[in-house]
Amino acid sequence: MSSIEVSRRALLGGMAGMGIAFLGRAEAAGASLAGRKLVIVICRGGMDGLAVSPPLGSPDYAALRGAIAFAPEEVLALDGEFGLHPSLTGFRALVSNGQARILPALASPDRARSHFEAQDVLESGASTAYGAETGWLNRTLQALAPGRVVEALSVGATAPLILRGPAVSGSWSPGGKASVSSRLPGLLMDLYAGDSVLGPALAQGLETELMAASARAAASSSVAMAGTSVGEVRRGTTEATTLGRTVAGFMVQPGGPDLVAVSAEGYDTHANQGRVTGALSVRLAYLDGLIEGLRLGLGRTWSKTVVVCVTEFGRTARVNGTRGTDHGTASTALLAGGALKPGGIIGDWPGLGAAALFEGRDLRPTVDSRSLFKGLLLDHLGIERKLLDRQVFPDSTSAAPLTGLV
Repeated sequence: MSSIEVSRRALLGGMAGMGIAFLGRAEAAGASLAGRKLVIVICRGGMDGLAVSPPLGSPDYAALRGAIAFAPEEVLALDGEFGLHPSLTGFRALVSNGQARILPALASPDRARSHFEAQDVLESGASTAYGAETGWLNRTLQALAPGRVVEALSVGATAPLILRGPAVSGSWSPGGKASVSSRLPGLLMDLYAGDSVLGPALAQGLETELMAASARAAASSSVAMAGTSVGEVRRGTTEATTLGRTVAGFMVQPGGPDLVAVSAEGYDTHANQGRVTGALSVRLAYLDGLIEGLRLGLGRTWSKTVVVCVTEFGRTARVNGTRGTDHGTASTALLAGGALKPGGIIGDWPGLGAAALFEGRDLRPTVDSRSLFKGLLLDHLGIERKLLDRQVFPDSTSAAPLTGLV
């Protein structure tokens, strides 16, 4: 069961348990951040930014993408350079209302194309894989702690690295407890993170197994996905919207979490990626439903909320031989929320010309993920720059906060 595909029984049961967990803690917490909320959605697997926000205005786009290149009439209009994937209808409506923006060339400071190493860098906030043992959102809790009561919650089968550390945070799994087999890779990576020989060897072995599993899954689903209609893709958002509303329900109750990390799986599209339909369309429809559920469930609190959807790396600029894409570098980040300032594209767009591609194959990043996160923590949560540079994101003075977004 996916982290965002849940049953009504699981949602209701989880809500009851979480309500008990947060009761009695928030008369003090209610004013801790003046009602401001931050949600980080981690799209695991390497989300293809060139499909999330197709750069139709780039002359090299169609040739690079081949069979998975969108035609102008297939995408949701955004501006003269970019469109939006047709599954992102709710997000497009938020753009029209000045409550959503895209950042089309984001990457973490490390250039690893291993899921495990790239996710480690994204969530730890370090400059290299295994550079920190705790997550940057947990260190954010520590930076906010003096004189404030701030709650945090992770949503997913396992507690993600981004919230691991000495500061206490809650966790909730929509589908129930994770099996030992699903948690084993993460546990092993944590165990050998400090071993310069076994750590990289384990990561490489897990990466190989993950790619093999992805290929098997793509092969088994290709026939079924070929007949998927746009309507069927959209109907799959119901459970994700319910999940979003449930998480929002936790956030708005007295003492509810101010910082939330949500894990969304399934973005490793090596084969049969599709355009209007296909594996990625299904995942983006879920993501769209999740954001819409958060908006609906938060009510007036939405005006003080920022939601950021990021991934560990993007995909190759060129389509591969199985109508999919391989591990790349920069990707698109989606930002939404009533606290977000209206505006256009965030950051510079490097283009897709041969000379512009990173290592001749990937979209070149123009914004460091730490700069994005630091800007939001500075402007939205009021954390001082010196704490961001030294504590939350160690040794990151060179990554200046991307300010002015809220």
